[in-house]
Amino acid sequence: MKYNGNAFVKADFILEPTGSGSLNGLTFAIKDVFEIANYKNTAGNPGWYHTHGPGQQNATVIESLLKNGARLQGTTHTDELMYSLNGENHHYGTPVNPRTPNRIPGGSSSGSAVAAASGLVDFAIGTDTGGSVRIPSSYCGIFGFRPTHGEVNMNGVIPLAKSFDTVGWMSQNIDILLKVGEVLISNDEVKDHSFRHVYYEEEAWRLIDEENKEILLDSLINISKQDVNIASDGLVKWTELFRFIQGTEIWQAHGEWINKEQPTFGPGIAERFQWTSTLNPSELPALVEKQNVIRNQLSSLLKKDGILVIPTAPDVAPLKNLPSEELEQYRHQLMQLTCIAGLTGLPQVTIPFENKDGLPIGLSFIANHHQDIALIKWVREMLFAKRKVTR
Repeated sequence: MKYNGNAFVKADFILEPTGSGSLNGLTFAIKDVFEIANYKNTAGNPGWYHTHGPGQQNATVIESLLKNGARLQGTTHTDELMYSLNGENHHYGTPVNPRTPNRIPGGSSSGSAVAAASGLVDFAIGTDTGGSVRIPSSYCGIFGFRPTHGEVNMNGVIPLAKSFDTVGWMSQNIDILLKVGEVLISNDEVKDHSFRHVYYEEEAWRLIDEENKEILLDSLINISKQDVNIASDGLVKWTELFRFIQGTEIWQAHGEWINKEQPTFGPGIAERFQWTSTLNPSELPALVEKQNVIRNQLSSLLKKDGILVIPTAPDVAPLKNLPSEELEQYRHQLMQLTCIAGLTGLPQVTIPFENKDGLPIGLSFIANHHQDIALIKWVREMLFAKRKVTR
């Protein structure tokens, strides 16, 4: 078999297009958490595979892509039950980051990111709950998009935490990123909008070193920015709120199965699931109330014409095989960035840059709810204007 970077669970799994449309001639891979008729998902864990039957039908997202001319070409690896941002799977191995093979690809949509970044497919579909599309996109040097929460149909997708779960997509090409968005987001949102206010989140930018910060901000040199601090009590508090809501919902979704089947989880994942089992679900309503306050405050700032700019991740991808404790420390810092769109349910697009050593780093833009397509179009135009200036 030709090189596939260990991206695929089944590289030879093919579904031909069922219709014709804007995605004609494009190929895509799908994270192994989407239901496919007569196919058994692994969800990144052998215990899940052995205790669940094959799908009865295709997930809505898959059907939409096939009907618009795209060809499904492979199912891709994921972290166990999507509960990680690393992409290192204890059971199935680590997909190889094509830009920097000695570093992790990021997760949990690791296989999808590697498939897209390696050019094995034109685009790849993943899920993003706590950053699982945005982070592997940043680490692998590709475009990635997390939509407004609830904007893309989740039917047929294995859940992690319902308040945050989204379908996301990745590609080397921002035009393809836009085409996929126009297929999957079919509501009546405003598709074109002039964003006049660009906000620079000061605390978020303190999480990245000065050298990488300078490289990313250079791309915004011709854009007028306004400094803001969106979290009055700090992004650490936002991270804690996200973790507790997410953890409670994860145990609600999977606790019964875990208790019954006693599946084997890898290092870091096992401890995380054990922690979720200790959370008190009666505290969830008060936590969600705090979440709604944050959601409304940020939405009020952005309105219809505002964009928030942050680094996607604090640094380049960490090296492979780091101790779990070291990765957990980094994860806590990382989630101070990813929790912003997660808690608020806002759309976020990450775009690729390189640091001085040629390693991928990501820059992210967040818009208000239901500004998804307008956001991708604005970023595309900004990149085009940048290219014209630097020629």
